[in-house]
Amino acid sequence: MLRIEKLVIVGVGLIGGSFALALKAAGAVGRVIGVGRGSKNIARALDLTVIDAAGGLDAATLTDAGLVLLAVPVGQMPSVMRALAPLLGGRTVVTDAGSTKQDVIEMARRELGGSLARFVPGHPIAGTEKSGAEAAFAGLYRGRKVVLTPLAENDPDAVALVRGAWERCGARVFEMKPEEHDAVLASVSHLPHALAFVLVDLIAQQVNAKQLFSYAAGGFRDFTRIASSSPEMWRDICLANRKALLTAIGRYRGGLDEIRAIIESGDAKALEALFSRARDARDRWLKDAQ
Repeated sequence: MLRIEKLVIVGVGLIGGSFALALKAAGAVGRVIGVGRGSKNIARALDLTVIDAAGGLDAATLTDAGLVLLAVPVGQMPSVMRALAPLLGGRTVVTDAGSTKQDVIEMARRELGGSLARFVPGHPIAGTEKSGAEAAFAGLYRGRKVVLTPLAENDPDAVALVRGAWERCGARVFEMKPEEHDAVLASVSHLPHALAFVLVDLIAQQVNAKQLFSYAAGGFRDFTRIASSSPEMWRDICLANRKALLTAIGRYRGGLDEIRAIIESGDAKALEALFSRARDARDRWLKDAQ
């Protein structure tokens, strides 16, 4: 049965904190050390027993760690990897939770040196619009997908450790090629977040924004919920995956052009057909997801 005696979480927010809590709940971890930029958040993580102690990017924290999870915005990954690389123990495994994979792998190849074989790229496809240690909860990953994009150089035992850790969190673990991962997530995650941010910003810039928001109901709230997510994190994701995201935006723009033409022409049959296709596709997705 998998057990990690010392787990280091770099970035104790929703993702990293929930990973720690899930492993604690499963009895799969001994001691959890939290590393972060914000002393208030680390203190809160200690208060909530998300972590057992505060640490740093130093030898005392990293050398004897069994597993290190990098749960920071992808824009911070290079500096974090650069700092921890010379301090990692010979058996320490490192993984990440970044929403993009090709760029993270490039960073790892550049920064991790001799530890590259023990770096297993990953991405938990789970989350909420909340952030910080207070947002973490043990059940976040239960029944959710986690994608690993292993490297050709990876030590099989390192991959097995990371897979096992996510499975102990209750997740279903899959493997993909990095480029496939980034293309898929651009369409079903990165694009929806960008759209939500843009729509809220568009409404907020109107002269009568207060009135508009006062009449917004459930549909607007549901569609824009993710616009309450971390701007820093989503800035980094969108720029890191810009090529795939721009392709997705182009397809969406084509869809908007299509519906605009249908509405302009007053073609009720075509409009209903489009809506019906979308409804049926969503219903099938929800049924298959159960």
